[in-house]
Amino acid sequence: MTTGAGEGDWRIVEDDLSGAAIRALLEQHFAGMLANSPAGSCHFLDFHGLRAGNVTFWSIHDGDTLAGCGALKQLDAAHGEIKSMRTADAFLRRGVAARMLDHIIDEARRRGLARLSLETGSGAAFEPAIALYRRYGFDDCAPFADYKPDPFSRFMTRVV
Repeated sequence: MTTGAGEGDWRIVEDDLSGAAIRALLEQHFAGMLANSPAGSCHFLDFHGLRAGNVTFWSIHDGDTLAGCGALKQLDAAHGEIKSMRTADAFLRRGVAARMLDHIIDEARRRGLARLSLETGSGAAFEPAIALYRRYGFDDCAPFADYKPDPFSRFMTRVV
């Protein structure tokens, strides 16, 4: 995936999590989740979880510079979950998350999934992410998969 001149040289690649830059971004992601929600209410996948057979993990780059990441966890043949959406600080508000979300939705369609869901935090730090998901047609829903009701979690879903 690339854009026109002057808009960045964007590419999204399946990532094996071995690079120092992606590991550092994910460590920042983990720390950010734990700083904004109690540990028992944080549902991020650790490095081991992101390597599970039902998870596909991507990184997004502007040229050679890591700009963000995201993952798709296949819950069953018809339902996927968005995981590990994170934008590097230097790329905030430059459309990185939207590009990744477009990619994940396209992949869900390619796989024939009927629904995409996600869990995110409910506090002020998560409002930009919630606004993005709403722009993409995600609506609030009940907990799904193995999640339980939690005042620190917001659950969202949409038809693919």
